[in-house]
Order: sequence, then C-alpha cells, then structure tokens
Amino acid sequence: MNKIAIGKKIPAFKATATGDKVIKSSDLIGKNVVLYFYPKDSTPGCTLEGQNFRDNIRKFSLRNTIIIGVSRDSLKSHEKFKENQKFSFDLLADEDETLCKLFDVIKEKNMYGKKIMGIERSTFLIDDKGVLCNEWRKVKVKDHIEDVLEAVKAL
Repeated sequence: MNKIAIGKKIPAFKATATGDKVIKSSDLIGKNVVLYFYPKDSTPGCTLEGQNFRDNIRKFSLRNTIIIGVSRDSLKSHEKFKENQKFSFDLLADEDETLCKLFDVIKEKNMYGKKIMGIERSTFLIDDKGVLCNEWRKVKVKDHIEDVLEAVKAL
C-alpha cells in the first residue's frame, strides 16, 4: 500500500463511518478535508480535540472544509461518542488499522511504563483535489485548532 506524502494525491480508501455511511476518498473530491486521528473515544484529550473541531465547524465550513475524525474504536463506540459530544461531523471506525497504516499513525507509545502500539494524535489537511497539503504529527490539543484553521485559510 502506498504511503502518503505532502504534495501527492492520497491513495484511494474507503471506511465505515457514523450515520450508517461508507466514506470513500473519491467522495471527498471537491471539498477540503481535515482528517484527524485520535487514540480513543471519550478520553479527556480526544474529547477536547473533538470539541474544538465541533466548536469551530462553521469557520471550516465557510472555507469548503469538512472535518472527519478517525480512531480504532468500533462504530458503536463512535456513535455514542458523537451523540454525547454533539459532533456534527463523521467519525471513521478503523478497527483493522487500514487508514492508520496508510497515514502511518500507529506508533509505539509508553503507557504507565508499558510499551504499546497506538495511534499517535495526528491531523492531515487534504485539498479539494485530493492532495495532501499539510500534516501535524504528535499533536498537542491546546492551540492545535488555530494551526489547522490557518492552514485551511492558506489554501
């Protein structure tokens, strides 16, 4: 499978999403896309990150940009998380890590002194032609939304 690279078109993918949808990369052409990967539904950092996108959704919409969240959680978990947080954007269930591997976000992490493989919080900006324009890895939630908004404005 091809890896992604800034300035290159993202490889084709499809994934199950909240709201009983299947989202394909080809469906996204014509809109800018903020694709953000987060470790786990309903955890403090992931909740805050989702809330930041939710609270700024209008700023993104005005710039022809949609938000999509991705984690390895189940669709059932995503539906509950989305409903509880009133997210107006879709969450993709990547239980088999297909998208995580495509975007190279599975990394070794240290959790309570134990090494585990998990999602490194990362965000990707894809333009309306399907080209990767920007990426943020090892994201710190505080102030991240401002960085992403600035990049969207620059498109």
